[in-house]
Amino acid sequence: MAASDNDGAEPTQGSNRSTAALIGAAVAAGLSCLATPVAGVVGAAAVFVIGALGVLLAPLVALILFFGGGGSADPVSVADDSLAAAQGDGKGALDPEQVPEGLADSIEDAGKTCPQIGPVVIAAQIEVASGWDPAKVGANGEKGISQLPPEVFTRYGTDADDDGDTDATDEEDSIAAQAAHVCALAGQAQSLLDDGQAIGEVLDLTLAAYAVGIDEVRRAGGVPSTNEAQLYLAQVRSLFAKYQGLGAPPASFPPTATPSAEPTGD
Repeated sequence: MAASDNDGAEPTQGSNRSTAALIGAAVAAGLSCLATPVAGVVGAAAVFVIGALGVLLAPLVALILFFGGGGSADPVSVADDSLAAAQGDGKGALDPEQVPEGLADSIEDAGKTCPQIGPVVIAAQIEVASGWDPAKVGANGEKGISQLPPEVFTRYGTDADDDGDTDATDEEDSIAAQAAHVCALAGQAQSLLDDGQAIGEVLDLTLAAYAVGIDEVRRAGGVPSTNEAQLYLAQVRSLFAKYQGLGAPPASFPPTATPSAEPTGD
């Protein structure tokens, strides 16, 4: 690559994205640390997770900006935007460069299924579930990029791409079923809030319900203070900045076709 001739001038977009990617990693690390349950706090665990985020990540972001952020036009703004995304509602605009080619429209449509869930949430959930691998098969029979349990896909699956088949391994069918499922949970979570049976944010309750079930959320009166619920919440939120375009695009995605079986030996 040719040497840069803009020393002392406005930095390049690539340098901005590099710093943003580092900050995104700090967000993910901080959220994972915060996912440890708080003893004696039931229902308010997510408030601790999200509220303490800025305090925990401040020194991490400062170090990144000091040692690796010199090329950023406005590193403080990048850090603020990344933290705000992780703490936000996931309704920011989806950066199509962050998802596999041909799936941006399906994810955008999925993000319009209900007002509580945006496309950034859908994309983040997919990365956590399968890493965008359409050939993935889970331990309990989950299939496709959304990794829905078989009974959940049976309930919500539709022929979203009008190819004459409803198939969990079809990316568009899988994404549509995921959106229908998470929106159904969002409706139930909102009812819990409206009835005073839970406290917190509807998105946090929905993500917790997606991980451990709405009954667990109801029993806890909010986000359960368990590793499974809080770690899932942290993992999904840590990806909001990436899918809003605040991090560098991934280098590659898994193949969209199911790999053929390996040849057997003679």
